[in-house]
Amino acid sequence: MRTALTIAGSDSGGGAGIQADLKTFTAFKVFGLSAVTGLTAQNTRGVQGVELPTSDFITAQLRAVMEDIGADAAKTGMLATGEIIRTVAVAVRDFGIRNLVVDPVMIAASGDALMQHEAAPVMREHLFPLATVVTPNLDEATILCQRKIRTVEDMREAARAIQAMGPKFVLIKGGHLPGERVIDLLYDGREFIARESERIPGEFHGTGCTLSSAIAAGLAKGLPAVEAVATAQAYVALALRSAPAVGRGRRPLNHFPDGFVPPKERG
Repeated sequence: MRTALTIAGSDSGGGAGIQADLKTFTAFKVFGLSAVTGLTAQNTRGVQGVELPTSDFITAQLRAVMEDIGADAAKTGMLATGEIIRTVAVAVRDFGIRNLVVDPVMIAASGDALMQHEAAPVMREHLFPLATVVTPNLDEATILCQRKIRTVEDMREAARAIQAMGPKFVLIKGGHLPGERVIDLLYDGREFIARESERIPGEFHGTGCTLSSAIAAGLAKGLPAVEAVATAQAYVALALRSAPAVGRGRRPLNHFPDGFVPPKERG
């Protein structure tokens, strides 16, 4: 059975973080592993508190799973400090972690900060060059590129700038642009692939976590990056349409939506 590793924070409300990642891995029929980089007291209305493990303990978690089980793909989520980012980057190199998806989580859907501002340059320098796919939303791309993104052409320029930081592919998520349709742009350094989809009414959380973990699951099963992204986008669309009304705030996704058929293993 293929394996996928999430290196991310824990969401006590179950809608985002490693909880969303592990549910997604299960939906794709991939065995999920985890290394917890932060604990959040969180629910559908926001983040009430954050506690961070030591870098040594993050390394210990990664060593435990990699030396025994290994991972066919991995994704990162909440990496709150520069020190944690450096620790994860060293582990990715030392343990030969491949098919890495970096979700540059900086701000929760509720607006709560999940990364220290000074950590963004560390992520650009140390983690992006190791990534197969980086998946920023518009707010994250704005911070990474230090320029406001207001149009699809701005998204193209941001994708070019981020791809120059080292990842093989950049997926700019356009959900924060106004309009009835949502446009996502995937860039490989040569050409863009645009995917346009209907905007699902409502407020949600865990969408970015779910998308990045779905991409990692597809890569773990041997899908090429372009196909892994397309499969993940289709999965998230189904998960959004059937999102349950859990809690009193933003709705989590349905990670086991009707109609989703996980891709078969390849290679």
